[in-house]
Amino acid sequence: MNQPSWAPPDPAAPQLTAAAARRAPDWTALSGDVRTCTACPELAATRRSVVVGQAPAGARLLVLGEAPGAQEDDSGQPFVGRSGQLLDLLLAEVGGDRAHTAVLNTVKCRPPGNRVPSRPESAACRGWTERQLELLAPDLVVTLGLSATRWFLGPCTLGAVRGQVHEVAGVRVLPTYHPSAAIRSGPRGEPRRLLTEDLALAVRLTQ
Repeated sequence: MNQPSWAPPDPAAPQLTAAAARRAPDWTALSGDVRTCTACPELAATRRSVVVGQAPAGARLLVLGEAPGAQEDDSGQPFVGRSGQLLDLLLAEVGGDRAHTAVLNTVKCRPPGNRVPSRPESAACRGWTERQLELLAPDLVVTLGLSATRWFLGPCTLGAVRGQVHEVAGVRVLPTYHPSAAIRSGPRGEPRRLLTEDLALAVRLTQ
């Protein structure tokens, strides 16, 4: 059976979504706009949910991942699968609380097969995430994994930047490993140890 050939996002999509995002006066209005986004034809056609993100009132810490997975697409909530469960566990271990932590992804729709979002898809979604960050104004953003880190810092290696606080356009950013890397490495692996250390630092900086 032939697979459909999807058109990439329109080259004007980043400007259009950014303009729409800027017009949203608050989180509720912005969330409604994000849920109806069709800037990426393949993602819009194959998703079950648009995973807008979680924004507890007054959250000082924000965690940023790359894109939803299958369980997030099913539920409409970010980080509810194995990676999310480990994130919750490690946050609790270091004195944090997922219930008071904002959680977003740079791309709001699950790419089919959990593939990495394309550059045009990431660019099309960027305006939504930038406006979310403006509205939430967290004290610190923890970026989980290389893709989320590069969203802020541009080309870099995770090893060179993790565990350090970087200021980007007035936002404090702390890069670290994605929980999926900690799962792959096992409970005694370095990614899990360093992720735990970085989350502990994030909690200290936002208490």
